[in-house]
Amino acid sequence: MTYDDSNVFAKILRGEIPCNKVYEDDQVLAFYDIQPQTKVHVLVIPKGAYVSFADFSQQAPEAEIAGFFRTAGKIAKDLGLDDDGYRILANTGHHGHQEVPHFHLHLFGGQPLGRMIRPPQG
Repeated sequence: MTYDDSNVFAKILRGEIPCNKVYEDDQVLAFYDIQPQTKVHVLVIPKGAYVSFADFSQQAPEAEIAGFFRTAGKIAKDLGLDDDGYRILANTGHHGHQEVPHFHLHLFGGQPLGRMIRPPQG
């Protein structure tokens, strides 16, 4: 899949659409989701043009990958999510219900999140 630079995250990165910024450095931007699913719902995106997790993990330099995930951990800690816990989610592709074709992580927290997958019925 080719990167589409007209996606909403690309526009946010270019400053065409505002965001409620949580963190920014040379490689990462993090901001609050405009339709939060939990008390704390932050999107963490690389500034590089990566369509999905698969694209990011295969194309990004190792230092960028490591820096991205370290930064996501730092953001969670800075938001006070470490004590009670949080969830990280990356949707990829159609079956994963990826809505924006720019790799991103969701950080969910600030409340009990419940089980991710129901236990087997039996």
